[in-house]
Amino acid sequence: MSSKFEVRRSKIHGSGVFAAKNIKKGEFIIEYKGLLRSHQEVDAAYDGENETGHTFLFTLNEDFVVDANIKGNEARWINHSCDPNCDSEHVDAVDGDKSKDRIEIKALRDIKAGEELSYNYGIRLGERHTPKLKKLWACLCGSPKCTGTMLQPKRG
Repeated sequence: MSSKFEVRRSKIHGSGVFAAKNIKKGEFIIEYKGLLRSHQEVDAAYDGENETGHTFLFTLNEDFVVDANIKGNEARWINHSCDPNCDSEHVDAVDGDKSKDRIEIKALRDIKAGEELSYNYGIRLGERHTPKLKKLWACLCGSPKCTGTMLQPKRG
């Protein structure tokens, strides 16, 4: 475990990650890790029939997904917020090998010890955002800026 953070019960949802010490704006916190899988493998493994609105899947690029259900680290416990204090940053592999790309979690602003870490999950679905889907992907962040859903507006 890192000396920067600790995992414990969250008011947002289930487990959460909390700053164990002050963290400076722009500071690297943790890499999001898990089993590297193709989109096809993820679709086959998680058919969507038992969708819960809870996910440990992180799209890495057009070829790969990081599946933190398998070999995941503490980063999988960072909750969504509509007013996050962290951001997820895609880092391209130096040699261009998309299987070596990474997701890093960094501080968007100074974070005080004891504060829960959060980032915007940025969930985008191809289908229409029905009331049922919005309820499934409900946001519980409690921020005055809360949109009520983790689903992001459709692009263009």
